[in-house]
Amino acid sequence: MADNIRLKKVNPLTRSFLESIHFSWHTHANDEAFLKDEIVLIKEHEANAYYEAANELYDMFVEAAEYVIENDLFHELNIPFNLIEIIKESWENDVHWHLYGRFDLAGGLNGEPIKLLEFNADTPTSLIETSIAQWALLKYNDLDDQRQFNNIYNALRENFQRLVTLEESVEKFDEYYDGWKILFSSVRGNQEDEDSTRYLQTIAEEAGFNTAFCYVDEVEFSGEDGIFYDDEAYEFWFKLLPWEDIAIEEGELATLLTQIIHNKKAIILNPAYTLIFQSKAIMKILWDLFPNHPLLLETSFEPLSGQAYVEKKAFGREGENVTIFDKDGTVIDKKEGQYDNYTSVYQAMAALNRDEKGDYYQAGVFFAYEGCGLGFRTANRAILEDGASFAGHMIEG
Repeated sequence: MADNIRLKKVNPLTRSFLESIHFSWHTHANDEAFLKDEIVLIKEHEANAYYEAANELYDMFVEAAEYVIENDLFHELNIPFNLIEIIKESWENDVHWHLYGRFDLAGGLNGEPIKLLEFNADTPTSLIETSIAQWALLKYNDLDDQRQFNNIYNALRENFQRLVTLEESVEKFDEYYDGWKILFSSVRGNQEDEDSTRYLQTIAEEAGFNTAFCYVDEVEFSGEDGIFYDDEAYEFWFKLLPWEDIAIEEGELATLLTQIIHNKKAIILNPAYTLIFQSKAIMKILWDLFPNHPLLLETSFEPLSGQAYVEKKAFGREGENVTIFDKDGTVIDKKEGQYDNYTSVYQAMAALNRDEKGDYYQAGVFFAYEGCGLGFRTANRAILEDGASFAGHMIEG
């Protein structure tokens, strides 16, 4: 078994500072700080390994998505029928650029191998804490703020510009940009999502776009004419609203968005095809295509035998409806939730890194054209639910 990970005690950021950077989700219900006052110490080669793992995994996801589309496996991934057409349309046209996502990974420190748990490709959280707060924590404690695997801001800025250039280089953005506008929307009443959406809006503005923000219920949709807010048309719409929720709860909107994409009236971020990546059932497809790949865990639609495993739901979130079994099939831990209607996926149990207190640490690596930032979610149980905390990191010199 690998040694415990090493932590460094730091002075915490004040709540007033966190609110000044629009990070409102800073305190748990029991009044404990969400952002830990300990940072994870990692080595340069470990940071590089996380970066390389994210890049390799993304290429594998692209191949798996192509396989799903070619073989019409949408049902296996629990993808609603009313999104299949828009998924195919967005996949086939390069203008539908994947803006960002977050890989959740086990291991990676002190000799534990990196293993993919899932890919939050459509509506990833932890953006502000990973991009800004953990960087500010180093600066606040007079530590070298460059000693961090964290280039999220610059990576997102360039990826916004790739919406126009559609290529790796963004040098011709000013030459190609023709005044196109991005409308940013989140669900009214969800402050965490609104903070993340407004942060992305700020990055897009600094990338050179004209932008606006409104809540999802304020947007107007026309299958023939496009997406509007306050009587103004927008060429791009960023929505922090899961595609599967649109399909199930807003069927009419799913139809309108399909028509908008088909008529080339607007581009939606993240694209509809990211729902293929988002489904945890894609891990079974990955295992079929890349059996025994060192970054993957054995995954099946049936319970595994002879090893500990985890049952998840295809579109479960925040640790809900997750059950951990030992190798004999006995339940070790379980969290109830609202996602029972989705397909179960069974994945081999991975070894999460732990500290000397026994707390668990799960790495999250953001991806925006390439791996661009690392953060850790941590809790005292292996099921990392909504109440988990966030730990920053520093690369040792």
